[in-house]
Amino acid sequence: MSKLTNEKNNTINEEVEIEGTDQVELTEEKPVEPVFDEGESTEQQDSNQQLQEMQLLKDKLEEADNRYLRLQADFDNFRRRARLDQEASEKYKAQKLITDLLPSLDNFERAINVEADNEQTKSLLHGMDMVYRSILDTLKREGVEQIESVGKEFDPHQHHAVMQGEDENYGSNIVTDEFQKGYLLIDRVIRPAMVKVNQ
Repeated sequence: MSKLTNEKNNTINEEVEIEGTDQVELTEEKPVEPVFDEGESTEQQDSNQQLQEMQLLKDKLEEADNRYLRLQADFDNFRRRARLDQEASEKYKAQKLITDLLPSLDNFERAINVEADNEQTKSLLHGMDMVYRSILDTLKREGVEQIESVGKEFDPHQHHAVMQGEDENYGSNIVTDEFQKGYLLIDRVIRPAMVKVNQ
């Protein structure tokens, strides 16, 4: 009897084992997830990060290029201004000296225009006139010219109007009289002419 009981127990145990195995297999079935999905997302994150870093570097490079171009343009402008200043100082180097001489020229003109009543005064005036013309020739070689005024149209850049008058011999806005000569140094007015203008 004990043999029979043992055999029955064994069969039952086998069934239980089989049933238990079936149940285990059923519970262990899960959907299969690809193993490389997680790797792909990290690779994508890495490539996105690399793209962002590349864009950041491109932006920095572009900013550095722009800064370099601006500095180069500033330096070119500085060199051009320095060259123009040097040319102007060379071109107008005698301006201060000439400006200082102008009052003396005015005095020479006034002295020459005095009427001589004897031979001694006439010879003195003749000598002064020669010195005056010599000074004017020297100034002319340096690029100084007198501004022509009487009979010319009033130019506010070259003339300084101190009076207005009415003269039928002249048209409107024409200089009728000159009180003090004006001078140009090459193309720059160093002293405007003091004039009277017709209305």
